[in-house]
Amino acid sequence: MTLVDYMITLLFAILIVAFIVMVSILIGLYLFDRFQPTHSILRNFPLLGRMRYYLENMGPELRQYFYNNDREGRPFSRDDYDHIVKSAKYQRNVIGFGSKRDFRKSGYYVRNAMFPRQMEELRMDRETQVKTKKYILRKELLFAQRDERLIDDSTQAYLLSEEDTKIVGEKTKNPWKVRSLIGMSAMSFGALGSHAITALSEGLHLAKGTWMNTGEGGLSPYHLQGGADIIMQIGPGLFGVRTPEGEFNWEELKKKSQIPQIKAFELKLAQGAKLRGGHVDAEKVTPEIAKIRLVKPYHSIDSPNRFQQFHDLPSLFAFVEQIRAVVEKPVGIKIVIGSYEEAEELAHYIKQTGQSPDFITIDGGEGGTGATYQELADAVGLPIHSALPLLDAALRAAGVRETVKIFASGKLFTPDRIAVALAMGADFVNIARGLMISVGCIQALKCHSNACPVGVATTDPNLQRALVIDEKKYRVVNYMVTLREGLFRLAAAVGIDSPTEFQRKHITYKDDKGVVYGLDEIYQAMVHPTLPESAQFHKKIRVMRREKVKS
Repeated sequence: MTLVDYMITLLFAILIVAFIVMVSILIGLYLFDRFQPTHSILRNFPLLGRMRYYLENMGPELRQYFYNNDREGRPFSRDDYDHIVKSAKYQRNVIGFGSKRDFRKSGYYVRNAMFPRQMEELRMDRETQVKTKKYILRKELLFAQRDERLIDDSTQAYLLSEEDTKIVGEKTKNPWKVRSLIGMSAMSFGALGSHAITALSEGLHLAKGTWMNTGEGGLSPYHLQGGADIIMQIGPGLFGVRTPEGEFNWEELKKKSQIPQIKAFELKLAQGAKLRGGHVDAEKVTPEIAKIRLVKPYHSIDSPNRFQQFHDLPSLFAFVEQIRAVVEKPVGIKIVIGSYEEAEELAHYIKQTGQSPDFITIDGGEGGTGATYQELADAVGLPIHSALPLLDAALRAAGVRETVKIFASGKLFTPDRIAVALAMGADFVNIARGLMISVGCIQALKCHSNACPVGVATTDPNLQRALVIDEKKYRVVNYMVTLREGLFRLAAAVGIDSPTEFQRKHITYKDDKGVVYGLDEIYQAMVHPTLPESAQFHKKIRVMRREKVKS
């Protein structure tokens, strides 16, 4: 037998063995599928039924990249996502040909002026510059990576003028002066990794005039890394300000209050996507996280549904006063509104007692979270466009609107959405997921699993290496500056001198029949539906809609 014959025989034998092994595996899988008790499809269609599960697992990616159109995806559509990425990466939000918005659907619109302001006429800080880096796109190829280059850049910061500077906690010993209307919503270290928090901290500091909220997970060194202003949030779990027994630690609070970067404290009563206490599995409570939160490492953490320190408005406000006396800085509360009655009760108590938080953060039901239950995310808490007007109207009706500042949050990630919120009564706007996308989030929807593939919502060091801090921090700068610039651009279109002057009259609402309503009319109908004016408003709506349908 020649060497060639020997090789052919050996190859043939290998193929036979491989075929036998493959057939044996398939027979084994067939028998396993046929008699396993769990999956009905596999019992009736062994092997073939497995294709269903493969396709089901691939479904989210297939829909996101292939089947959903540009405005269908949730929580953020492809257009929403691209808008944030392009603003952050290229410091650019210019489009061509026309809007993709479906103007037949209902929605809010910014009311333009017949004679808009020139950008040079607006009241803003024109001196402060921001040093950043941005990408220049040279060529975009179909089957190759984009040809783009990262360059140094200097741009105007688009901060408020000195006279428009907003002050939080004017009556406190250390009031907080803010030169921007946009900042970072609450995001904890643990929910986000150290790389993401550091990139956000450094980027927000470079953008100037803005802030970041620590989330209820406590103050981490990564929040402090960049030097940005900080709102330290305290949740029912008291993470970062608790004793080993779980009681409130006043000494630790005093110690935190002496950190210059911390400008204010916030008591988190609720969150739009999660009106409940949180839970962290024991394996996620690393020694570093345990040290920051002042808990035992590798022990599961359960945060109560509410604070043990108070149970009603009198005890809440007493606790706020107690904290403010210790920290000598602004103290606010974070809430979710479920009805006008709740907002009215809060406003009346402020009026009757003269006690109040320095600010109220109102979170919409559409807000995000690292982990929650479906029923709470979908059904509990009003969305921001309903909740914010109710709170603002209740405070105004009680004559106490000027005593507190309002921070609003809930998918307010573009200049037009921010403008609508400001007109509805917000003083400031918080953004979370928009900033997550700016540092690389791709909406994998795995925040709760610690398996974020781009290293944003994970503490896994192997996954976090994907997020390069020195590159992503500049995307945070660009996104923030582009938002501010867009807000000033809208102010010019409306005919006002500054974004701080947005009012209800600058926003209109168009329904799906083309009928247009003023925001004041909608407010009246929402807050006092039984008044004659509200009845006339609803009658007007019915008549106009009938006429529109006939035409």
